[in-house]
Amino acid sequence: MHLLASVVLVALLVLAAWRDIATRIIPDEISLSIAAIGIALRLSVGWSPLLWSLATAALLFLALLVLAVRGWLGGGDVKLAAAVAIGLPPYASWDFLLATVLAGGVLGLAYIAGRRLALRPRRSGGRHPFRRIMAVEARRFRQGGPLPYGVAIAAGGALILLASPGL
Repeated sequence: MHLLASVVLVALLVLAAWRDIATRIIPDEISLSIAAIGIALRLSVGWSPLLWSLATAALLFLALLVLAVRGWLGGGDVKLAAAVAIGLPPYASWDFLLATVLAGGVLGLAYIAGRRLALRPRRSGGRHPFRRIMAVEARRFRQGGPLPYGVAIAAGGALILLASPGL
């Protein structure tokens, strides 16, 4: 069951990242689905592990909410990170945070490089979906749009799930 749950969770994280790139919105349904699977996984180990994971996720939610209030993160990012943390033992939440921060650094560097490329005039994105997304991102770069940090959260969560299948 844990392998199937991990595959579904990674698929949901990829979907969350895709939606964040495309629309800068992470649907609540994705975060709620991740949280529900996480609750089931932690409950399969017992009530105490579930309660510790819920407490850790609540603390993470509150800490990230402070960043969201300051405009440094989006509300969907906060909910997604807390949802991922629900399915992890508390010690793995620290690994998740570290992986997310590192992925966020890589994402930030990619966006810095992308802004330089976006400043060059280019023709329209064309018909290929990737080119259309890049054209939209180039426009967002030029306008100083927000970084889709849900991508980093999804990468951090997927990395922890794939690296530790026994969680």
